[in-house]
Amino acid sequence: MKILLLTHAFNSLSQRLFVDLRRLGHEVTVEFDINDQVTVEAVALARPHLVIAPFLKRAIPEEVWRNHLCLVVHPGPEGDRGASSLDWAILEGRSEWGVTVLQAEAGMDAGPVWESRRFAMRPASKSSLYRHEVTEAAVEAVLAAVARFPGEGRRIAPGPLRRPVTQADRAIDWQRDGTAAVLRKIRSADGMPGVADRILGLPVFLHDARDAAPLSGAAGAVIAEGGGAVAVGTVDGAVWIGHLRAPDGFKLPAGQVLGTRLHGLPEVAGPSHIRYEEQGGVGILHFAFLNGAMSTAQCGRLLQAYHQALRRPTRVVVLAGGADFWSNGINLNQIEAAASPADESWRNINAMNDLARAVITTTSHLTVAALGANAGAGGVFLALAADEVWARRGVILNPHYKGMGNLYGSEYWTYLLPRRAGAEAARRVTAARLPMGVDEARECKLVDRVIDCGHDSFTCEIKLLAESLSAAEGYPERLFEKKTSLEQDEKIRPLDAYREAELAEMSLNFYGFDPSYHVARYNFVRKLAKSRTPLYLATHRRKA
Repeated sequence: MKILLLTHAFNSLSQRLFVDLRRLGHEVTVEFDINDQVTVEAVALARPHLVIAPFLKRAIPEEVWRNHLCLVVHPGPEGDRGASSLDWAILEGRSEWGVTVLQAEAGMDAGPVWESRRFAMRPASKSSLYRHEVTEAAVEAVLAAVARFPGEGRRIAPGPLRRPVTQADRAIDWQRDGTAAVLRKIRSADGMPGVADRILGLPVFLHDARDAAPLSGAAGAVIAEGGGAVAVGTVDGAVWIGHLRAPDGFKLPAGQVLGTRLHGLPEVAGPSHIRYEEQGGVGILHFAFLNGAMSTAQCGRLLQAYHQALRRPTRVVVLAGGADFWSNGINLNQIEAAASPADESWRNINAMNDLARAVITTTSHLTVAALGANAGAGGVFLALAADEVWARRGVILNPHYKGMGNLYGSEYWTYLLPRRAGAEAARRVTAARLPMGVDEARECKLVDRVIDCGHDSFTCEIKLLAESLSAAEGYPERLFEKKTSLEQDEKIRPLDAYREAELAEMSLNFYGFDPSYHVARYNFVRKLAKSRTPLYLATHRRKA
């Protein structure tokens, strides 16, 4: 079928549906829902058999839903209606929630139900639940609905229309709210818009919260700092606040936002974003950076942890990334906040390169990049630096940079990608700017092994597989072949030559006359809505 994805943004769910529907043979095109006129025009150009709306912030125009079957993904169970559905579920402490695929009609979320799925709620942020439980349930429901098109939905009695969650609903009463209540309120607003509050007299939005036990202190008072986060007392303990956002700004580490206001506070061991564990002959390095973005300092700390892991008496090192993202490359928020974004971009990409080089040149161990969550841009190519890339089914890769203001990219991608995929496939992948599922990635040799398991069991699976790799009879021969191959590659063209050529292009992006990268970064960190749909997504407009 010809399917039009109508979406507010090309987010994780939209990308997953784009990949899976195309994998099933459907012709899929995308339009950002900018205004009614643009949407009506897009439908006229695309002439779809079906319109699917995975992520909208307003109603589909009547002219569209009256003349075309439109299926809307609602992040709530059957009968639930209105905005902020997942927000309310977290605030209310629901143990179970769901996703409903329903037909667009005049009443909001009141049309016939085509499919629905339910899932257990984790104690996690809204964005984390959306990327995992909501996305998995939504994809299953949408694909089931598409499989029986042209059928029809079933009528149910719709529930009351819920209003959007407001800041008043999420407001923290520090003198009454316990740690669990504070966490629910902040998690219901993560990643956007955050919870409005005042910290040390500064109006901010709170993000990235976790329990700070065993710390405790005066309710509402900042009692400690550590790891870039600040600990705030509650009536029965304390919470770590990892990131803050000024009303006119974007998310940054809480300690960075508060600056000199923290003078005199005790410094303790804060939340750790890097964690190492060892099992048998396997060392596993977890690095859970917010949104997968890796700043210059974070790259430095991860490189240090990697070198420490190599000194352990193990045979395999697994780079496991984080639960919500593996890595998305350089930290655009930190770059935007720097006195010179160009200089910080340069420092950050060099720190990423140092990390990638360390993995590429490791000859004492076999290395595995185990992707249990999505990866993009430099994060994908950092993964390719490992000897093997394993990915959980459902993970989405974005192996390209150009969407960020035509950025050229580094992380030795001009060495790593052609070595795996071949020169022609490398050109095609980076030029396409499209998300890629794990099956396509395996066909392109960007992924070596696809692991069929749930998000919650991925770590157990990779431990078993890595132990088998460590104990394999051919381990010494493979290590020798790896070292020999690297030496031969260095003779043909040194790694430094790849890095220098990539950085020459990146220098033009950072310091040249074309401001595209700086404009794209500015818009990205401030979450500015797109004014049009890129032609590489809107194939209906490209044909026109």
